[in-house]
Amino acid sequence: MTDLISSMAASASGMAAQSARMRLVGENIANADTPGYRRKLVAFESLASGTVEAGRVTLDQSQLVRQYDPSHPMADTSGYYDGSNVNLVLEIADAREAQRGYEANLRLFDQARQMSSAALTLLRR
Repeated sequence: MTDLISSMAASASGMAAQSARMRLVGENIANADTPGYRRKLVAFESLASGTVEAGRVTLDQSQLVRQYDPSHPMADTSGYYDGSNVNLVLEIADAREAQRGYEANLRLFDQARQMSSAALTLLRR
């Protein structure tokens, strides 16, 4: 029974980590047009208990996209300003990957729940 509980804890922590990742993807997509915005990334850290958690949030240090718009308030004398480094295709791919990871953890959690429920039913007889 302890293994079932630890597997449920591992899958629950995986779902929480994927949710944190999905939140950052949402922030990145919302700020795709914000000048000077750098894409946020999160790495997962495995813990000694067998669970996982979302680690420290880092900023993508790739080059910001130069945008030409002389009428923009942040434009320099040549008419360019720094846009964001968010790639919407990459963010959608990350969102799908986070969704799939969440669903896999959810299935694992549900299987462990069904197994523990079946074990309790057998013990009642």
